[in-house]
Amino acid sequence: MNQKEQEKEIALLKANLDKAKEIRYKAEARLEQLEHQYNEILNELNELNIKPEQLDDEIKKLEDEIELMINKIKQLLPEELKEQVE
Repeated sequence: MNQKEQEKEIALLKANLDKAKEIRYKAEARLEQLEHQYNEILNELNELNIKPEQLDDEIKKLEDEIELMINKIKQLLPEELKEQVE
C-alpha cells in the first residue's frame, strides 16, 4: 500500500470515527431525555399513589369505571334519545 492509499484510508477511518462520535453523542442525549421522562412519569405516578407495577390494574379499573358511567348515563336518557345512542 503506497502513501496516498494509506492517507486515504486514514482519512476514511477518521471520518468514520467522527460519525461514530456524533452518533454516540446523540444517543447519550436521547438517553438523558428518556431518563428525564421516566423520572417525570414516576413522580406523577407517585403523586397519584400508584406504583408502576400496578399500572395495568389501574388502567383496567378506570376503563371499567368509564364503562359503568356510560351505562348509567344511557339509563338516564329519555327513550327516544336512547335509540339514537345505541
